[in-house]
Amino acid sequence: MPMIDLRAQKTRRSPDELIQHLKTFELELKFSAGIWYLSPAASRFHAPYGEQLDIPRRLEIAAKLADYGLKALEAHYPNELSDENIELWKQFSKDTGIRVLTVVPNLFYESTFEFGSLSSPIPEVRKKAIERTIRTLEINKELDCDFAIVWPGIDGYENPFGLDFYGMWDRFEEGLAEAMDAVPGVRIALEPKPYEPRGNNIYRNTADGILMAEHVEQRLKNEENKRLLAEGHALVALNPEVGHVLMGFEDLPYAFARILREGRLAHTHWNSQPLGNYDQDLNVGVVMPEQTEAALYVLKMYGYTGYFGIDINPERMPVERALKNCMDALRAANDRINNLDHERIVWAMYHPDKARGWIEAYLIRMRALHPEILPPIEDPM
Repeated sequence: MPMIDLRAQKTRRSPDELIQHLKTFELELKFSAGIWYLSPAASRFHAPYGEQLDIPRRLEIAAKLADYGLKALEAHYPNELSDENIELWKQFSKDTGIRVLTVVPNLFYESTFEFGSLSSPIPEVRKKAIERTIRTLEINKELDCDFAIVWPGIDGYENPFGLDFYGMWDRFEEGLAEAMDAVPGVRIALEPKPYEPRGNNIYRNTADGILMAEHVEQRLKNEENKRLLAEGHALVALNPEVGHVLMGFEDLPYAFARILREGRLAHTHWNSQPLGNYDQDLNVGVVMPEQTEAALYVLKMYGYTGYFGIDINPERMPVERALKNCMDALRAANDRINNLDHERIVWAMYHPDKARGWIEAYLIRMRALHPEILPPIEDPM
């Protein structure tokens, strides 16, 4: 599988270089979608709103979205993409041009993982989690995926008393490193989350994810993995999800920039979410659209070249409509940021004493349907 080069994300630019970059670099909106929500999901509060669909029927839905911009799918092993149906997935990609972007080890759903997966203190449970991760990495390699997302959703705790935090973190990181050394050259993209389904998840926020990435890489022993690290590649990167970041009361562009600065932004998952609250997986831009725009501008500033994964839970509309809405919301927001006056924005960044409130006033006008009805603002330069 390819090792996508993330090292350019670390590039620092002078103000003049940044202006030139913003004028010439545009985000390539390559969209991926999770196969898990292409069939109505059950909830603990209500029955599924619609007929449950098997994988072939979900793939039929995805195929119809290829012309609208869907370029890739994401799936979990073994419940969605398995050893039994992998040839179906290969044929689907060949027929439609929609590739498999990532295969995620399902380490959270089965009752076996009640007390954690890679972090479990129960030896046989942890062994099963390591073996599943190894097989998932092998499949990622076989399908030429870009990375393997790891979401430690069931690893964590509710009662903070009497918990061996060091042991919990060490077991997870050692287990993941063991799996990575068994299948070298496969990048991991960790997806942090503050809570749900555990009361406290093992890696709660962006900073946790970056620290975890460093700690796992320090444990790698395979020579191929060590060579890639020596060349400056991140083998453990991050897949921040908009909703998870905002659940943790983080600022989205700040979080993205933190990861980019380390050269560890492998992928992004998009939806919308009120600050805090449960994980709603609303369509992109439904709430807090200004966070979407600010995050896209940060990705543009620092040269993100990865996919835009749509991760939603469209309970009350057809999934086809929801995916189209999300793709269009990102396209519209991207069009807005591309057409901003980058030279004046960068000037205001570096001259805040001479441009007090100018960026805010400028964005008000750029977001207005008829900006001519507002009084003009002074030229900050």
